[in-house]
Amino acid sequence: MVGVGGLGAAAATELAASRIARLGLVDGDRVELSNLHRQLLHGPSDVDRPKAEVAAGKLRVLFPQVRIEARIERLTAQNAAEILEGYDLAIDATDNAAAKFAMNDACVERGMPLVHAGVIGLAGQVLTIVPRETPCLRCLFPEVPEDDEVASCSQAGILGPLAAVVGTLEAREALAFVAGSEVRSAGRLLTLDAHDLHMREIPLRRSPTCPACGPLATVGRIDVGARDDAGFKETR
Repeated sequence: MVGVGGLGAAAATELAASRIARLGLVDGDRVELSNLHRQLLHGPSDVDRPKAEVAAGKLRVLFPQVRIEARIERLTAQNAAEILEGYDLAIDATDNAAAKFAMNDACVERGMPLVHAGVIGLAGQVLTIVPRETPCLRCLFPEVPEDDEVASCSQAGILGPLAAVVGTLEAREALAFVAGSEVRSAGRLLTLDAHDLHMREIPLRRSPTCPACGPLATVGRIDVGARDDAGFKETR
């Protein structure tokens, strides 16, 4: 799991409570006082401490049967593959576009399933990416958005309970995948409007021009030579 803030705190707690075997927490940020309304594993005494370290320590006390590892580091395009090594599934609980796309590209390249989520203001979304089977982030957005194109948490704010709800949905999808059950957000973008508690499912299709998972992929070092182009349809 990359990101141990609002999304990650909820998702990590639910996953550890489900007694998964091993949970890796990756986050290079430190706890801030303004985060505490939505980051439920952190408290006032944790301010200025590394988020991954704080979360791992508390989860180890609550769930000693689970092997929990902490890595105080920011995920980038340069270190994503090394960070993901040895895991079966990745969870995107980050709060910035660059990290989200770096995770997407690394997971597509490795064939690793990725549960993606985002939350800002009163809006949240969840999408599970199964490489070569379902659309990836670059099927929807081929290029990483510029910083000034995406509102930040400090600009738009986040409703605290919404982060917990979306993080819990991420844990649900991860557990469903591991158990071989239906992953509702695989190939579907689930959007949640916390203003009126309305959820939508938007079906997606892989893009034939996707730079990450398309037949002519240019992102990463993906071997696309054996793919069947007939399996690609335009993104809706």
